Amino acid sequence: MDVQNLKPTGSFKLTRVGVTGIKKPINVKRPDKVVTLTGEMDVFVDLPASQKGSHLSRNVEIISEILDRSVRQPVLCLEDLCEEICHMLLDRHEYASSSEVRISADYFLEKALDSGKKSLEGYKLIAKATAKRNEEMAIKKLIGVEVIGMTTCPCAMETVRKRLTAEHPEAAECLKTMPVVTHNQRNETTLMIEVPKGYEIEADDLIQIVEDSLSSPTYEILKRDDEAEITLRAHENPKFVEDVVRDILGKILIKYENLPDSVVVTVRSESEESIHKHNAFAERVTTLGELRK
Repeated sequence: MDVQNLKPTGSFKLTRVGVTGIKKPINVKRPDKVVTLTGEMDVFVDLPASQKGSHLSRNVEIISEILDRSVRQPVLCLEDLCEEICHMLLDRHEYASSSEVRISADYFLEKALDSGKKSLEGYKLIAKATAKRNEEMAIKKLIGVEVIGMTTCPCAMETVRKRLTAEHPEAAECLKTMPVVTHNQRNETTLMIEVPKGYEIEADDLIQIVEDSLSSPTYEILKRDDEAEITLRAHENPKFVEDVVRDILGKILIKYENLPDSVVVTVRSESEESIHKHNAFAERVTTLGELRK
């Protein structure tokens, strides 16, 4: 007896049913090499009110089939892989009208410090696709990154500046222009952008946009001179989380001026406060068309 096909006791449609946390190696073809990522996948389909359960083993079979093939034939990008899995989910789950796939993977880039030293830095890649069963098989793909960096608080800096000016009036002119002490925050920012059909978006570019919008990037290994340089840079460039989100949106408009107005963009930034027990958070979910207005 196929229990999944029985009529449920409660006749309600479910939006997402599937499996989460499937970990598999993914071979991705880059212009000059093949990169192996360890991907963590969540895959779902919707479930009609007339069906008791979804056939979850089909989800795992689809992922195994596609990724076993990627060992011999690397995928071009994670968002295309998500799209392919979405299509196969609807093929195998004939009762479903929509599918969704999310993949996240650790990713590393070699970054150069001001001193010339190089460091291998870690990031998170995120890819997502959704599909709806209709005549055109409507598909939406997104690619994104999670970046850890540093922000310094502008508010505390100006408060300290005012106090120092009052206590040391002889240094008032100097204090007007130089950065002064403030509290630091470890910041985690996520940037997701829709990839329309016929367009390509490089994750490396998204990482660069986020890092350029922070007070400063952070690094795994720092010697004293580099540590001093990064600390000074961050204090010369204080940012609220609101500033980070807005700066990213502005850079997106310049970098992707050729993308359609309908493209969806999500920017989410959170700073772990050092003088509070709570965090600071800002987000914008929008389209390029709304931003261009």
